[in-house]
Amino acid sequence: MAFPIRVNDVMSSPVQTVHPDATAAEAAAKCHEEGIGSVVIVENGDLVGIVTNEDFVRFLGEATTPKGRPLREFMSTEVVTVTADTPIGDAVERMFKNDIARLVVFDDDELVGLVSTDDVVRYVPQIFQRYEFDYSPPEAFEYRVRHDTAYELSEWEVESVGLSDECVSVGDRVEFTKTITEEDVRAFATASGDTNRLHLDEEYACDTRFGRRIVHGTLVSGLISAALARFPGVTIYVSENLSFLSPVDIGDRVTAVCEVIEDYGRNKYQLTTDVIGTEGDRVIEGQAAVLIDDPPEAAAVQFESIPSQSDS
Repeated sequence: MAFPIRVNDVMSSPVQTVHPDATAAEAAAKCHEEGIGSVVIVENGDLVGIVTNEDFVRFLGEATTPKGRPLREFMSTEVVTVTADTPIGDAVERMFKNDIARLVVFDDDELVGLVSTDDVVRYVPQIFQRYEFDYSPPEAFEYRVRHDTAYELSEWEVESVGLSDECVSVGDRVEFTKTITEEDVRAFATASGDTNRLHLDEEYACDTRFGRRIVHGTLVSGLISAALARFPGVTIYVSENLSFLSPVDIGDRVTAVCEVIEDYGRNKYQLTTDVIGTEGDRVIEGQAAVLIDDPPEAAAVQFESIPSQSDS
């Protein structure tokens, strides 16, 4: 089971609030008692500011008699907020853009919590955001590959860009597309032992956060292996880091896209490993390190080159 982690899954709640006329000493005592690093300032039910550990330290360094001074004298009034259903990747991006470590969380108009970098740090693999790579493919050709796989089905689609039968290069890309069927889901449940009712029982799944059955996340990510298998040579996983961004519905036609982004030498490569959903958005995003050994001589790979549209 895989789904995006959202702010309401990790935030601290209930949030600790104080009035802006509370003193610095009172607010500091509350932070100490609760073991927290900030308090939210509320006046007449409205959010008016926030005071963090950093604000306390700055104020102590500047004020001559800080303990009895009201919070309104040094609180931060430009408070950045986020909704409870925001994916934590988006929340972290908002923190980064505003150079802050905390966001105040609202659910509709209700103040419901506070989310900080400390809250989300354990979910770093989920919020892994990969930068885009700008490159020019070494060859302006597309290839349909007759590879050394054991068999191919007519329902599958394989498209490759930039591949050569002599070597693997940065920019080489393979796309593998298939429809994930009811039979696939049930066969995977049996083969893997993952018989979670979310994937198999419609009535049960209707009462979950998804409101329906969804495909196993690891079944969807398995298409990445299918794409890797169609690179020339023998591909061996070394490591992989995946973020599951959205669920996939049974019957969806999805595409795994694997692209070489770095050549470390000695047959070791870094690749992006994405799965694209029916609407063209990423449902899985990741990177992998792989070894690509030469294929056995008895299983030579054949390529059928087709001029790309740019050349026609």
